[in-house]
Amino acid sequence: MASSKESSAKIEAAKQGGIRFIQLQFTDIIGHVKAVTIPIHQLEGSVEHGTWFDGSSIEGFTRIAESDQYLMPDMETFAEIPWQPGSGPRGTARVICDVFTPNGEPFVGDPRWVLRRQVERARKLGYIVNTGPELEFFLFRRGADGGIEPLPHDQAGYFDFSTDLAQEIRQDMVDALEAFGIRVEAAHHEVAVGQHEIDFEYSDALRTADNAVTFKFALKAIAQQHGLYATFMPKPIHGINGSGMHTHQSLYSIAEQRNAFADPANPYGLSEVARSYMAGILAHARGMIAVLAPLVNSYKRLVPGYEAPTYLTWGRTNRSALIRVPKVSPGRSIEGTRAEVRCPDPSSNTYLAFAAMIAAGLDGVERGMTLAEPVEESLFEMDAIRIAEKGIRELPGTLGEALDELAADEVIRDALGDHIFEHYLDGKRAEWDAYRTQVSDWEVERYLEHF
Repeated sequence: MASSKESSAKIEAAKQGGIRFIQLQFTDIIGHVKAVTIPIHQLEGSVEHGTWFDGSSIEGFTRIAESDQYLMPDMETFAEIPWQPGSGPRGTARVICDVFTPNGEPFVGDPRWVLRRQVERARKLGYIVNTGPELEFFLFRRGADGGIEPLPHDQAGYFDFSTDLAQEIRQDMVDALEAFGIRVEAAHHEVAVGQHEIDFEYSDALRTADNAVTFKFALKAIAQQHGLYATFMPKPIHGINGSGMHTHQSLYSIAEQRNAFADPANPYGLSEVARSYMAGILAHARGMIAVLAPLVNSYKRLVPGYEAPTYLTWGRTNRSALIRVPKVSPGRSIEGTRAEVRCPDPSSNTYLAFAAMIAAGLDGVERGMTLAEPVEESLFEMDAIRIAEKGIRELPGTLGEALDELAADEVIRDALGDHIFEHYLDGKRAEWDAYRTQVSDWEVERYLEHF
């Protein structure tokens, strides 16, 4: 957290730069950005004493009888909103906040606090958790009536250039992200028509989660300026690749000042700590997938054949595996060693998704779990009998099944805390029930005339 002196300096610089309003941002249980806007002259008081708001109106927060809560700005996240600059008539900055109860305790239903708790758990074990997500998204044109429809903005494919109509849009998005202090590594067109990816630098888990939330907030705003709609829906179009949020992870040893995942003597460069962490991820994958892939639609991405992982295995070249161990650049074997968890998607609440994965990995470390042998052959090309012979398990096939697995996983429940666990499970079960009782156009077209 920024010191009082640093906070005052940032506030004064913002005033001098023409900033007039501050968005105090936080997320609900689903991961949607919420905000309370205050004039900048109120920010110093907010930093010292917090800003009160009604939590009963926020998804998964509190009941009417216990609605009062307050926001405490984390001034390390303070940044000017680039499309509302101080040079304009309504200069606005944002700062991400932590949520507190009236008695001054962190609110257990605040997703950012849930992640903070796992980060602190890792620190007590002697580690800093580093993460790096790859968020894929689609850019869609609006329909003739201006409504949002799955109409791809272009017909380009992976790394295409001549047919890629979004080059300048992605550049505007990169500029916006960098204005927020997010260091971008690369931007490119993805495999599916209208699909894109912008990658930003690996950092500690809390900072990275903040950046991922900002990423989605910023990209939607820039797309809107271009008359388009950016969506992080996992599978908006049938028959083409969906959008994932592959998440690279490693542990940094505080005592040894090095990447605790690295062991040059291992064929994959993995230390025992890394192998146990990965074993924990695989052990709890079924239990946490409802958090990492939280929509009914998520399970239409998690099917064989579209580079989405469905099998609880790991490897280096096998993209059907749930965990991949990327090769590292020459000369960076120690710093670059990491595990890439491929099952999350970008519709997830990043704070909760990171908290669940860290809890699973640390459970593996604390219990000294043994990692199975890698599988390097594509499981999509194996038949069911061979997969069964190898004892390979799969992710749940529906949100309903995933929620049953979540309800049975005590480690993930403890990571989320009872408040979020109960609100999340109830809300998602209602979502699943609403979906499974619907009669779809596909059913009518398939069955109406024949039965």
